[in-house]
Amino acid sequence: MSNLEELRRRHAGAEAGGGEERRERQRKEAKLSARERIDLLLDADTFEEMDKLVRHRCRDFGMESQIVDGDGFVTGYGLVHGRPVYVFAQDFTVFGGTLSETNAQKVCKIMDMAMKNGAPVVGLNDSGGARIQEGVVSLGGYTDIFLRNTLASGVVPQISAIMGPCAGGAVYSPAITDFVFMVDKTSYMFVTGPDVIKTVTHEDVTKEELGGASTHNTTSGVAHFLSAGDADCCAHIRELLRYLPSNNMDPAPVVETADPWDREEKALDSLVPAESHQPYDMKDAIRLVVDDGEFLEVHALYAQNLVVGFARMDGRTVGVIGNNPAVLAGCLDNNSSLKGARFVRFCDAFGIPLLTFEDVPGFLPGTAQEWGGIIKHGAKLLYAYAEATVPKVTVITRKAYGGAYCVMGSKHLRTDVNFAWPTAEIAVMGAEGAVNILYRREIAGEAARLAKIAEYKERFANPFVAAERGFIDDVIEPRETRKRVIRALRMLRNKVDTNPRKKHGNIPL
Repeated sequence: MSNLEELRRRHAGAEAGGGEERRERQRKEAKLSARERIDLLLDADTFEEMDKLVRHRCRDFGMESQIVDGDGFVTGYGLVHGRPVYVFAQDFTVFGGTLSETNAQKVCKIMDMAMKNGAPVVGLNDSGGARIQEGVVSLGGYTDIFLRNTLASGVVPQISAIMGPCAGGAVYSPAITDFVFMVDKTSYMFVTGPDVIKTVTHEDVTKEELGGASTHNTTSGVAHFLSAGDADCCAHIRELLRYLPSNNMDPAPVVETADPWDREEKALDSLVPAESHQPYDMKDAIRLVVDDGEFLEVHALYAQNLVVGFARMDGRTVGVIGNNPAVLAGCLDNNSSLKGARFVRFCDAFGIPLLTFEDVPGFLPGTAQEWGGIIKHGAKLLYAYAEATVPKVTVITRKAYGGAYCVMGSKHLRTDVNFAWPTAEIAVMGAEGAVNILYRREIAGEAARLAKIAEYKERFANPFVAAERGFIDDVIEPRETRKRVIRALRMLRNKVDTNPRKKHGNIPL
């Protein structure tokens, strides 16, 4: 056989993976092959594969007779929306997609190249974990990847898609990355599986209940996006990448829009109910303000009392954070504080301006919150806002009470421009609670109490006291929000702010 024929044979073997029978088994489970997933993720005909002919070096447990070119991982680079992206995909048809010493080196190679060339890394995970036959060298391979995930954090965007099993130590690479996608009904993540849990704790739980896509999107918060299938997952990743810069030195893509920058939205004038205890959906406000009403929500199913996601203002990416009065009255709690802090720090790392919509009555009370660490978790959100040096604009739509006022992008945390709507209530607490404390020995009767509440609302439950102090830069008509925010962001486009020289801070983890 000539060298040319041998080359073609090896290429064909790598592309065949574990064979047609195993690929058919994947299809029956509603799963695409590794190469089909890459083709859906990248722009057509742009994938350049690397290390296609790599083979494992294990010669124990009969592995010398089980050699497949590529060794179960497909790695390389291509384009998404015309911009470079590095990608690796685990092929479950080859040794269950398990990680060997050699394909760990393949992943490390493209991660190193992504760092050198300033491009995102996307990992398509579908693996049985560490290759048992290789022992510690497989574990070492995982750790090599973990190190690169950590070093790349804040330098290039890292995205993980869980499209099958991801268990044991394998879960920690996706956990370090910026965004985790999971496919409904076909993917799961956990450190210890149902069998081990039953043996140790006597709990009966299924894989889906323990670590399925729905569980991690709604309960644990490990995953940021829930996809209906493999194709849907790849489409969602492509959509996310439209908003992100390629690295921490480049700006995010600018997209032309026909949406007038100075558009006024009359619907905003009546969005906030007259009664302060009545709910409304902050996502309605966000969509009425941003370009073309397009808002890519992140963590949409987790801690829904806080909304985070990406949008554009004046064609430029912004990170949007908003309290949602439609859920838990918009209170901050443990989960929403973690969700917000993580998102704020991502935006700050990649130079994405922050736009905050605030309507928060405070931190959620209760023993579950206090014992769950609301002090340290709330401090994480506070720390993230204070540390962020990107342009920051805050709009207070209604309530801004107590410590939650401080946390949600207040002027005191170096926020650049702070607006309030006339419906804003900026105070230590709500009028009723304040009156009950201030006048508890003086009030005689319900009529007197209601009179004091009305007096307090008139004097303090408004934006003007804060505006008189300069804590609010202006009180604006709600319909003008879009143009006022865009003017502020244009003014801040060349903003430079710094933190004190240090190795790093000690965020309250």
